[in-house]
Amino acid sequence: MNWKNKIFSIGNEIEFEKLALEIFQYQAKNNADYREYLQHLKKNVNQINRIIDIPFLPIEFFKSRKIVSSNHPAQEIFTSSGTTGKLTSRHFVSDVGIYEKSFTKGFEDFYGSITDYCVLALLPSYLEREGSSLIYMMEHLIKHSKHSNSGFYLHNHEELIRTIAELKKSKQKVLLLGVSFALLDLAENYELDLSDIIIMETGGMKGRRKEITREELHTFLCAQFNVNEIHSEYGMTELLSQAYSKGNSLFKTPNWMKVMIRDAYDPFSYEKTGRTGGVNVIDLANVHSCSFIETQDLGKIHKNGKFEILGRFDNSDIRGCNLLVNE
Repeated sequence: MNWKNKIFSIGNEIEFEKLALEIFQYQAKNNADYREYLQHLKKNVNQINRIIDIPFLPIEFFKSRKIVSSNHPAQEIFTSSGTTGKLTSRHFVSDVGIYEKSFTKGFEDFYGSITDYCVLALLPSYLEREGSSLIYMMEHLIKHSKHSNSGFYLHNHEELIRTIAELKKSKQKVLLLGVSFALLDLAENYELDLSDIIIMETGGMKGRRKEITREELHTFLCAQFNVNEIHSEYGMTELLSQAYSKGNSLFKTPNWMKVMIRDAYDPFSYEKTGRTGGVNVIDLANVHSCSFIETQDLGKIHKNGKFEILGRFDNSDIRGCNLLVNE
C-alpha cells in the first residue's frame, strides 16, 4: 500500500480520522509490541471505530522495545539524547522517505518553500552525537535551501554573526534555528539586531543551564535580539512529524498529525479544551512504527485548536526537544 500518498494528501478531519483508524488496524495486526499492549488492556480492536477509543502506546516503550510495524530493515535508527546510564529511545525507520516528506511538507506548509531561506542551524549538543533525527532533518533542509551560506554552526559565533549581517544587507530571508542554551549563549554574549530574521528554538537545556520556562526564554530572547516573536518546533525522536509555533508558544500541527490531551489521572479519558493534561500525539507518518504515542509532556489545547506545552510529568528524565519546564 502506498501510505505516503494517503498520509500527505489528508485535507480535513474526516479524512484524518478515517486514515488514522485504518493505520490503527494495520499496526494492531503488524506491530507485535503494540498488539501485546492492546491484549494486556483487553481491547477488541475490531470494536474500535473512533480515534478517541484508540489506546496510545506509552512513549517509554521506545526505550526497551523495537517498535516496528514493518518487516523491512531499518534505513535509519534515530536515538534520543540522554544522561549517562539511562536508556535512550530508539526509533527504527524503515522508510526514511516518509520522514523526509513529512518534515519538508510540514515546514513548507507553515513557512513556504525552503528554497526561499538561508538556513542557519545552531545545534552544538546535537552535532556532537550520532543518531539525531533533528540533525537529519536540518541537513536535508540546509541542502535543499540551496543557499551558499546555509549550514551548521557549532561554537563559531563570530562567523555566524558576520554571516547574518551579510544576509540582512541583501534582504535574504533567514531561518536561525537553535537549541535553547545555544541561543541563550548567543544572546548573553553579543548585542544583536536580528529583526526580520525568523528565530526558532527547539528546546534543549539538557543540564547546561538552570531550567527556565519557555515564556521566560522567549521574553529574554525577544529583548536581546530585537524581535517580536520567537518561533518554536515541537518534535521528538519517537515522532516523524513536527508541530510549529510562530509565537506565544502556541503550536499547530500539520494535517497528518493531531494532539489530544488526556486526563492526568486516567489515561483513557480526555480533557476539555483549556484544561491541562497529558499530551497524546497521533502522527500518521509513524505508519511503520506506532502512530499513537502517549508522551510524558503536559499541555493543553486552546479554543483556536492550537496547543501549548506546559512541562513534563517527570522532571528527572527530561529529554530531547522538550526541555523547558515550568517551575
